[in-house]
Amino acid sequence: MGSCFSQDKVEPIAGEEMDTTGSSYNGKTDEFDGPTKRRGCTDAFFLVLFIGFIIGLFVLVGYCVVNGDVFRIVNGYDNCGNICGRKNEPLSDPALQCFGKDMTDKKFVQISGSVKAIVDPKHTVRKCVVNCNTEPGFVRVLNRCVPNKNDSSVKNFFSKSGVGEFFQEVSQDLHLCWREILILCLIAFVMSLVLLFLFRYVAGVVVWLVLIAAIVTSICATIYLWIMWRQKHDLIYGGELEQRKESSYFTYAIISTIITIIVLLLVWVMRKRIQLVVQLFQEAGKAVSAMPLLLSTPVLTFCTLAIVVTMWLVFELWIESSGYLRKVLDSDNLYYKKDAAMKTARVYNLLAMLWFTQFCIGCQQMVIAGAVATWFFTRNKSQLGSPIGTSFSNLVFYHLGSVALGSLLIALVQLARIVLKFLQNQLKNAQGDVAQCIFRACQCCLYCFEKFLAYLTRNAFIEVAIYGENFCRSGQQAFKMLSNNALRVAAINSVGDFVLFLGKVFVVLTTVLIGTKMFEHKQGLQHVWVPLAAVALFAALVSHCFITVYEMVIDTIFICFCEDCELNDGISKPYFMSKGLMEYVENSKKVLAVGDGTNRDWSGSTDRAVNS
Repeated sequence: MGSCFSQDKVEPIAGEEMDTTGSSYNGKTDEFDGPTKRRGCTDAFFLVLFIGFIIGLFVLVGYCVVNGDVFRIVNGYDNCGNICGRKNEPLSDPALQCFGKDMTDKKFVQISGSVKAIVDPKHTVRKCVVNCNTEPGFVRVLNRCVPNKNDSSVKNFFSKSGVGEFFQEVSQDLHLCWREILILCLIAFVMSLVLLFLFRYVAGVVVWLVLIAAIVTSICATIYLWIMWRQKHDLIYGGELEQRKESSYFTYAIISTIITIIVLLLVWVMRKRIQLVVQLFQEAGKAVSAMPLLLSTPVLTFCTLAIVVTMWLVFELWIESSGYLRKVLDSDNLYYKKDAAMKTARVYNLLAMLWFTQFCIGCQQMVIAGAVATWFFTRNKSQLGSPIGTSFSNLVFYHLGSVALGSLLIALVQLARIVLKFLQNQLKNAQGDVAQCIFRACQCCLYCFEKFLAYLTRNAFIEVAIYGENFCRSGQQAFKMLSNNALRVAAINSVGDFVLFLGKVFVVLTTVLIGTKMFEHKQGLQHVWVPLAAVALFAALVSHCFITVYEMVIDTIFICFCEDCELNDGISKPYFMSKGLMEYVENSKKVLAVGDGTNRDWSGSTDRAVNS
């Protein structure tokens, strides 16, 4: 068994035969018995690139650390570059003589000047002060004394409680009802398990209830809007306001009618494929029941993402604090100027955060895909062994390069969107309506492309987990499977994702409603929304973790189902799929399904497969 940096040649296992072209594409053979066991390293170049990128990040950040000081950002500095709250050592450069004052007692920086003061040091008036009350009209925000713009909401907030008192009240509320919060978090966890139970055993009822509710809601909303428009239209005496309402109701009624027609058409076209969605929900429940540790993978991913975001913030703080003390032209002000390396570090650090985030998510997807594929292609489920451990070892030893490549592609698209948004904000005063339209169109295209790329990458990881091929060939195979089963994919993405989304809403709303009842008569509670918000956030996080795993399990089972249909015929080569999926194949292939790229005669073969 080879690894990423071994030179051992990976030979095909006994029984594998080459096809007529002399290749064994994706490891597909007549004797396929599950995910490929003898693997080689895939996309090793991008793993090396990933490691080199990390080294480059630490080099750039190290350079900024040497030439920076985080207290320039945390405490702020005056017009001479003196850091507030610290003793600054003088410099020998005659042009920088005003630097080097002892500001130990002056811990706050007072900022004033024109609107350009935030971005242009030439128009900035900065000075270190003992407190923010030295001059009227300034309010404290962290270590800054900023002008109070007399905004009513801000003024009321600071005058009634103040930042310190507000956080004190919040901490008192949390301390007062911590037991209830703990109980509600436990309820959210239990509700998430109940949701998985419903998906496992009554998926058909849940899916059809959601569809019927969506149809009834859209029809009722359409009827109501037309009735309201008719009432406004029949008014004999109506002013300008009533005419506007009539026009608005007419527009809303037309839009609602179009949406209702689209929903009805989608349900009618995909009615026969909704059974596949139900069956996939049930199969996903079986897989999760057989491998309950799959539900723990989001915890590890969440901890890793927390580390990535924390490191990004720390690195960004050092990068922004770096610079060389220079004098502003035509001014006596001093500021910290960044060179090309420091400016490059900004973009580099942002790309690193995007890449590392997608890399962590990709690793989770690969582990889940490998474990579920092993479960699907194992005929005797009692002999699974350790599919999660096997999948994790395959990821670490063979497929980190493929994850690095897939995550890099998504990160580059995200970076392009951020850069485009930055340019749009920089040019918003100079651009016209046409330019704004172009920017928005580009943003829309990039957003759609990012979602498509993320979906294709996730399915490519599934193919990598099954056959052990590189990312590009796996992506091609995934695209082939998805395009050949277009209507099935549409049913899963529309119906399945909508049901999963409503599942998240169900958990959050149920937890918040129970919490509202629990906090209704709680004595001494000043801000009831604070514990409710904390509980809602936890419920959303827990439900999202469960649903994310469930969604990946469904996608993996669907790809395995499509591959099983391609590899086997149910006669000489029996299916790996369950009896329920076999029955779906039998029922859906009695006639040629338009939009699905399979045209073989499935009747009869599935009968023998089910009976076998």
